[in-house]
Amino acid sequence: MFKHWKKDIDAVLKRDPAATSAFEVWLCYPGLRAIRRHRRAHWLYKRGHKLLARMVSQRTRRITGIEIHPGAVIGEGVFIDHGSGVVIGETAVVGDYCTLYQGVTLGGTGKDTGKRHPTLGHNVMIGSGAKVLGPFTVGDNSKIGAGSVVLKEVPPGCTVVGNPARIVRRPEPILPDEGEQAVDLDQVRLPDPIDEEICDLYKRIEQLENRCKRHTAQLLSQGKLDPGEEKCGD
Repeated sequence: MFKHWKKDIDAVLKRDPAATSAFEVWLCYPGLRAIRRHRRAHWLYKRGHKLLARMVSQRTRRITGIEIHPGAVIGEGVFIDHGSGVVIGETAVVGDYCTLYQGVTLGGTGKDTGKRHPTLGHNVMIGSGAKVLGPFTVGDNSKIGAGSVVLKEVPPGCTVVGNPARIVRRPEPILPDEGEQAVDLDQVRLPDPIDEEICDLYKRIEQLENRCKRHTAQLLSQGKLDPGEEKCGD
């Protein structure tokens, strides 16, 4: 138990520049409090005390604004930043050293039974307001942009954004012993595939216009086109 507490506190201190001491984290961080209480609820849930476990989890929701079903599996060093509105479903699995920001949902897509919530690998970062819905896996070291809606599996090391989410960055080599250091918390400098496509179209239009001007100038110099009838030839 104390080993879990130490890793959870260290995770906050390493990833939140506003955290000044372990004592402050212990007293003031709702994400840490929610995870701490969830471990108790999960212990009760695994031993068949499901009503009591749900009572603990619902009280945690009222206190912190974070709802974690007692059946969910939460790894070590998980950081829930701010946490208001975070929802983690019954069959969800959150790997070690994951980071979840406010408004994140790890949910299902209907009334299916069995495994119906996502599994997060290690070192996954999920931005504010993102929704991960369905019984698939988000691979290790992946990053999900703020506001994204993820409906299918994400390969390890990828960055996804949008609704529905699309892969915008493929994995880069990561040393196997980097551990928690591999967590990427940057939520700003993410690729925008739509903007990139529009920029490519603008460049193509500019190239075609320049080509048209050169062709028109060539026709004028050859006397094949009157000055008052400047237009692009075939």
